Amino acid sequence: MQAACEHCGQQHLLQDNVIAKHSRVQFRCTRCSQITVVEVKRRAEETMVISPMPSFARADARIATLRLPPVDESLSLPMTQDILLQVTSGPDRGAEFVLKSPRTVIGRKGADFALTDPEISRHHCLLEVRDHFINLKDLDSTNGTFLEEERVRAAVLQNRAEFRIGNSSIRLSFRPR
Repeated sequence: MQAACEHCGQQHLLQDNVIAKHSRVQFRCTRCSQITVVEVKRRAEETMVISPMPSFARADARIATLRLPPVDESLSLPMTQDILLQVTSGPDRGAEFVLKSPRTVIGRKGADFALTDPEISRHHCLLEVRDHFINLKDLDSTNGTFLEEERVRAAVLQNRAEFRIGNSSIRLSFRPR
């Protein structure tokens, strides 16, 4: 931070790491030897490091819980077909996953269909199957869920629909058993 002596106007460079700890600092001018008191004002948008981190800000990724909407009793997989998810682009290109449950979470580690794409949230989106219609729901992911290049909170998918999460595109298709 740069500050001027209030007596003679001489500019002084104050060390940010020292003054950041205080709301007021004083320094002795190198030109006139007078003392100047400076109020240190913090801007609202300024990042402030709190150490040790308060308990409300701490999170342990291993124990984070997933809060899903309540289960809808009308969910069911089709009787004569499998629903296949194919990653068509991204770090896991070529990966395939057959839905085993009418409710599937897609994300990183800990999801039903886990991908290694770092742009995907741990619990990124949810697929809920009602026979031949699939509801796609974003789970408040950081980078969003996209259908036809438009960010969506929810969408209804049909056979051959393709959606994007992070850097990965995923195609949904029905396959006869």
